Amino acid sequence: MKSDTIKQGSQQAPARAMLRAIGIGDAEFKIPWVGIVNTWTEGMPCNFHLRDLAEDLKKGCKEAGIHPFEFGAPAISDGISMGTPGMRASLVSREVIADSVELVAQGYMYDAMVALVACDKTNPGGAMGLIRSNVPGLVLYGGSIAPGRLGDKNLTVVSVFEAVGQHAAGKITDAELDAVERVAIPGAGACGGQYTANTMSMALEVLGLSPVGYNSIPATAPEKKEATRKAGHVLMDAIQNNRKPKDFLTRQSFLNAIAAVSATGGSTNAVLHLLAIAKEAGIHLELKDFDEVSKRTPVIANMRPWGVYTAWELWEAGGIPLIIKNLIDGGMIDGNQMTVTGKTLAQEVEGVTETEGQQVVVTREHAFKPTGGLLVLHGNLAPDGAVLKLAGTERHEHTGPARVFDNEQSAMKAVLTKQINHGDVVVIRYVGPKGAPGMPEMLSVTSAIVGEGIGEHVAMVTDGRFSGGTKGLMIGHVSPEAQVGGTIAHIREGDIIHINCDTGLLELRVDEATLAARAKEWVAPELEFKTGLFARYAKLVSSAKYGAILED
Repeated sequence: MKSDTIKQGSQQAPARAMLRAIGIGDAEFKIPWVGIVNTWTEGMPCNFHLRDLAEDLKKGCKEAGIHPFEFGAPAISDGISMGTPGMRASLVSREVIADSVELVAQGYMYDAMVALVACDKTNPGGAMGLIRSNVPGLVLYGGSIAPGRLGDKNLTVVSVFEAVGQHAAGKITDAELDAVERVAIPGAGACGGQYTANTMSMALEVLGLSPVGYNSIPATAPEKKEATRKAGHVLMDAIQNNRKPKDFLTRQSFLNAIAAVSATGGSTNAVLHLLAIAKEAGIHLELKDFDEVSKRTPVIANMRPWGVYTAWELWEAGGIPLIIKNLIDGGMIDGNQMTVTGKTLAQEVEGVTETEGQQVVVTREHAFKPTGGLLVLHGNLAPDGAVLKLAGTERHEHTGPARVFDNEQSAMKAVLTKQINHGDVVVIRYVGPKGAPGMPEMLSVTSAIVGEGIGEHVAMVTDGRFSGGTKGLMIGHVSPEAQVGGTIAHIREGDIIHINCDTGLLELRVDEATLAARAKEWVAPELEFKTGLFARYAKLVSSAKYGAILED
């Protein structure tokens, strides 16, 4: 066992002495040890219940003959930090979490690792760290929140963001906004649509890093507790067979995950995260893979934000296993790819139960949309690419004047004071991986636009990114970003921007000579952070084209 390096041999007597001080006995020195990196926090609902799940997992590990050791890792709430400078920390935390898992695995020489995750960046961060650790392990997702209820309507966190726009437009009163705020998020669990957390939890099951069927069990469903205990036994099987993530992850595994994201109208953040996870696994993945897979994958799940149903309702319908089965049956993914259990995806979903009469997931023949939810655009405004959640918009073309903002807060003020007009293209720049730094999400602005009722009449272009809850003609990940002198830095108020989703074109209608002259005059703005984590991140982070990973 790898942990024998720490616990066996006469020279390790001092280490054993320290371990005996925390209750490790002779029996525990003879069995595998697992590090459990828990992203629990009291700071938000998404991860609030993970301390309880950790106890269930530790119980299952001990039953299976493994001794668990629990550690902590940070978790930043996108929903709470959204629209504030705190949002800069979100994507940065992905790297810190990955480092935390890798650090614990190396520092204690554990035989296996488990990452307990929930909010958006904890999912990919846990997966990245697990792969780096190069030991058997699991990523276990805490599960979705239950939908809130107001009258006869199901609500999610996006309902609150959109209510802010409705309130600014005078469509709802102070009391009505307050009512939405009080009931939209009823307890523990991650945001309840096919937003980033649930999108990535599905991707982790398709990749085989999470037990198939586990992640779609909601946070507060009684079944979650027992499934978490059983995960300890799944882990022991992986340890006994020395089944490490790099042993079963393939390029096809990632193409499968992209297809699942596309087929469910999932978050554009999956582009960043799957690129980053693939890099850790040593697998080549690029933007065009997302575009190619999405174009041949129809949308088969009617999920929020573009659709009707919440993640809880997906679980009631049959969960992620139902999506996987329909994808396999429709020839959209390869069911022969292996998982952490040693079984193939097809074997894992053989006994899937579909709730009679459910309307959340359909077969390929009855798809909601003919092509998938992701679109990669190029053009002189995004030579290295940009990303749109195509499932979130019915409009495929837009031409209009640029309304240029150098930060999110000024754009939000313009929206709430009704300075954005029909036909406008809202440009938010200097919010990319280096520029912010940390590439914050624009959900506050996009939701306010939708809430005000102008979502079908305007477009947005940004070098930042979008929440999985975003809908509309909202284009992010514009690369190169403004901070490094990308074309987006040279847009001026009133310039005409043309978007064509059918041809994948994102074009600034300004001649090359003019753009060259503007580029010559341009000077990169000074970065806010001079020292510390954010300064290091800005120096090391790559383009969104590569997943905003840190350069080696």
